[in-house]
Amino acid sequence: MPKFLQARNWPKIAILATIVLTIVLLRLQGRIWFCECGQLRFWTSQADGPHTSQHLADPYTFSHMQHGLVLFWLVGWAARRCKLQWQLWLVLSIEASWEVFENTELVINRYRETTAALGYTGDSVLNSVGDILACWAGFVLAHRCGWWGTWILFWGIELTMLLTIRDSLLLNVLMLVMPLQAVKQWQMG
Repeated sequence: MPKFLQARNWPKIAILATIVLTIVLLRLQGRIWFCECGQLRFWTSQADGPHTSQHLADPYTFSHMQHGLVLFWLVGWAARRCKLQWQLWLVLSIEASWEVFENTELVINRYRETTAALGYTGDSVLNSVGDILACWAGFVLAHRCGWWGTWILFWGIELTMLLTIRDSLLLNVLMLVMPLQAVKQWQMG
């Protein structure tokens, strides 16, 4: 058997296959590779500009890190008999599934209708991969920080996002599920 097919490598192969499958599904949905501006950027600091969700990372990347923080504990609890590498694969599979669902016309239109993301057109493939990597980073941080460190980091990100871009993971979920006009007006500030 080739060395890369040994049992200890299966989680890595599964993670790679999940990311490749996500890329294929996003392309089949019509997602562009990266920003139509033709520039390949690592980071864009605008939360509401034309480059948001089009490059590797943007302010919303931190909310995907929060996904990893929370999912580390949820999956760790639900799949506690699985090795850590398989828990990571499960977390990244959940995140990848969200990336595919988030880029459906249904969700894109919901963002436009209920949040301050009026011109949102969906994520580029590069941005979705960046979001999956951010989730991975959140998973690793949660593993290293422990329970209390994870929650301090989660709330620190939440507060920083609220103060800097008037949005956050929890506010985003609220506005998708139960939009409030007062919150939308504050966000558009």
